[in-house]
Amino acid sequence: MLVVSDTSPIINLASIRHLHLLPELFTEIVIPTAVFDEIAGEGNNEPGSVEVKTASWVKILPAPVQPLLPQLLQDLDQGEAEAIVLALDLKADYVLMDETLGRQIAVTYHLQPLGLLGILLLAKQNGLVGAVAPLMDRLQSEANFFIDRRLYQHIKSLANE
Repeated sequence: MLVVSDTSPIINLASIRHLHLLPELFTEIVIPTAVFDEIAGEGNNEPGSVEVKTASWVKILPAPVQPLLPQLLQDLDQGEAEAIVLALDLKADYVLMDETLGRQIAVTYHLQPLGLLGILLLAKQNGLVGAVAPLMDRLQSEANFFIDRRLYQHIKSLANE
């Protein structure tokens, strides 16, 4: 299963020391150059930067030059826009993205967005984690990742917790 990832899922999974879930869930993980730069580029040392620079399971590709990119940049940051363009070009199974507007735009281009909480649910369904709630708690406390109270309860319900 091929996925293209934006910055947020990588940084946040790395913050709670669960970045290993990506290669366990997906056969090919691609990030656009802009996402690499946001995580590990000059002057950036975000959680996950070492893995992004050294892991054999992550592939860094430039976004293809096409007229859609400047259009997307009117509403999205560089990483989100390049992730969408690259996911379209590669016919990715998922685009890993948390930002609401980016996810909405991805859907308009018939892409399947999957956010961090969806990744955790998928990991539980595949027996890679025992419970999602403690990981959501760690995301909130260790990564300052905001999860609405109702969404938190909904995810727990989906995870049968």
